[in-house]
Amino acid sequence: MTLGEVRASRRIVFSGLGALGVAVALAGCAGSDDGDDGDAQGSGTSVDAGAKLATTSEVPVGGGIVLADHKIVLTQPTEGTFEAFTAVCTHQGLLVTSVEDGAIKCANHGSAFSASTGDVEGGPASSALAKVEIKVDGDQILAA
Repeated sequence: MTLGEVRASRRIVFSGLGALGVAVALAGCAGSDDGDDGDAQGSGTSVDAGAKLATTSEVPVGGGIVLADHKIVLTQPTEGTFEAFTAVCTHQGLLVTSVEDGAIKCANHGSAFSASTGDVEGGPASSALAKVEIKVDGDQILAA
């Protein structure tokens, strides 16, 4: 093997390692498209049954609130109807940012979901937010 062949081989090896490093870095940035963070519900939420999430007066009609600590978004699509979904966007696993005009919005990349059903209303997300079971007891919204 000549010196030129050794240099060429070393260049190829380092180029390959560089490409591999970029591929690994990009794979680490990609999130799951199904919103499953490995918990029993597949929603990524972290709350015990019966835990108080909010009061009904805290959730505006036609809007909602994002409970970042619990990874839950509570909505009130119509007066007296409360819904809950995972706040983990199905696009790349980041938390949704707001609820306005009947839509759950993820300002991170522009996805939008129905505040009534959690269905995708605008991409890049391609799957709905997972429903989270809640119970309304008087003016309290509790995890079910």
